Amino acid sequence: MLKKVAVISLVLLGFTGCSTYSVNRYAVSVDNISSLKNMTDSNINVGEFRAAGESQTSIMCRGVGPIKTPDGQSFEGFIRKAFIDELKMAEAFDDNAPVTLTGILDSIDFSSASGRWDIAMTVNSSNGESISVRENYAFTSSFYGETACNQTAQALMPAVQNLIGKIVQNKSFPKLLKGA
Repeated sequence: MLKKVAVISLVLLGFTGCSTYSVNRYAVSVDNISSLKNMTDSNINVGEFRAAGESQTSIMCRGVGPIKTPDGQSFEGFIRKAFIDELKMAEAFDDNAPVTLTGILDSIDFSSASGRWDIAMTVNSSNGESISVRENYAFTSSFYGETACNQTAQALMPAVQNLIGKIVQNKSFPKLLKGA
């Protein structure tokens, strides 16, 4: 009897699996667009964004399930696309622009317990200039794993909006845009 209960328990455990927590698609920030429109008098191209370490498309949350970006993008790909979306809305993006910005995702991690995304990024210009920014985005979390992981996934998009805001509002950002 005990053997049957153990087998049934293992089978049920196998069927339960883990949840996947998807990040929302990126939505542009009015503040970022406004900043870009006010400071850019030339168009910008965006090249490759890569991870400083291993590229990731998901990060495990509390052993409950992974936090995943939309469409299986890497986190650096998600940030790159978000940056391009902001530039396009500000009418400042051009594939043929004289200046190309590239990015290195120095680090990305979260704490679903304390409710925080930590993202560090370096943006390099084809003119030789670069800036590094860090976003520590706090959000409301939960004691319960399922709720906390869902809230963590939902918090990445505004964390990336803030990260891009720190890039485009950085006092050195205009130096990245000067012709090479």
